Amino acid sequence: MTADNDLDAGLPIRLLHDRVLVRMEGSEGERRSTAGIVIPATAAVGKRLAWATAVGVGPNVRAIVSGDRVLFDPDDRSEVELHGRGYVLLRERDVHAVAAERIENDSTGLYL
Repeated sequence: MTADNDLDAGLPIRLLHDRVLVRMEGSEGERRSTAGIVIPATAAVGKRLAWATAVGVGPNVRAIVSGDRVLFDPDDRSEVELHGRGYVLLRERDVHAVAAERIENDSTGLYL
């Protein structure tokens, strides 16, 4: 969990404090339902959180490492472009969840 993470093909940036640099998954335009129905970007939906992949973390980030999938509110974000590719810069406190790996079948799921 250091600032020296290998940022997505060696991007020229070093994150400070509690910042997390993420790459959005998919596009923010049209979405497809599980049944295969295309939902246009202009469709009115409630507040929707977005998933992204962490590509770098600052030295004070405690719960996220590069490669984690994180859930955040796309309305509260700062966008940055590096080497022609768009990223989102967040504070660790703006991340609502980190995707967890599935629990093994023989595991109780309890931490003792």
